[in-house]
Amino acid sequence: MKLALFDDHRLGVVEDTADGGHVVDVTAALTWPHDPDPVTAGWWRRLCRDYGEIRERLAAAAAAGPRTPLADVRLRAPALNPSKIVACASNYADHVAEMHGVQERTLGGVESWMMRFDVFLKAPSSLSGPAEDIVLPEEVVAAGQEIHHESELVIVVGRGGTDIAEEEALDRVAGYTLGLDVTVRSAADRSRRKSYDTFSPLGPWITTADEITDPGGLEIRLDVNGEVRQDVHTRDLMTPVPRIVAYASSMMTLLPGDLIFTGAPPGVGPLTPGDRLHARISRIGDLRLNVREG
Repeated sequence: MKLALFDDHRLGVVEDTADGGHVVDVTAALTWPHDPDPVTAGWWRRLCRDYGEIRERLAAAAAAGPRTPLADVRLRAPALNPSKIVACASNYADHVAEMHGVQERTLGGVESWMMRFDVFLKAPSSLSGPAEDIVLPEEVVAAGQEIHHESELVIVVGRGGTDIAEEEALDRVAGYTLGLDVTVRSAADRSRRKSYDTFSPLGPWITTADEITDPGGLEIRLDVNGEVRQDVHTRDLMTPVPRIVAYASSMMTLLPGDLIFTGAPPGVGPLTPGDRLHARISRIGDLRLNVREG
């Protein structure tokens, strides 16, 4: 099932078809109150936790409800106020290799510790949706610092937990979506240079985990102004999804609705005002985003 948030943070089930697709509003099928305020919307985190219990109700509502063309709604980021955004660093071998050149150019040398897999945190306020632009901070552009795109598979945590065993990890996942980890190339802490507003575009919706039983079987592609920048397969993740979930949960409790960016594929590159991005992940969907200076 593809679950979207749209308009006033309504819950929709998406049918993604060749004619542009439709969404069915299934908000009324929830068995708990729907709070449209994204700051206090605990209903969304509960959905991530209890999706298995309500799946059949949502499917029935989607089958019976009226369809609205996706072109007629405003898609929102398919996440509401997660307690945290966890992100993976150095998780594709070819990206690690290319970062030597990037760091030589932007930092004047290679930071060896940044070439090892690990996780870090991004501000939840950096989330933005399919209808929003990526906004490059004026002061960063004026300083001549490069701002790069990183298109990634994103895990949406379901039941979550602490010290999750790797063999149980996929059972704790609610679904998957597409995200861009936009980043300033500088000597600053990762969390600082990756947490500007709009630096975590997310969408267009979540494909639930019962439809993606193998998250290592997905293709990721990003075009910038029609030029292919990133084209990779998630089987190339050095630390695969189950191990990512287990590792992250060994140091922090993963809560329902938390997001985990799985790492940048090779092909990262600079963004400039006026750029048009087209990112997609097989079995999930597409994001088309514009870039502007703020």
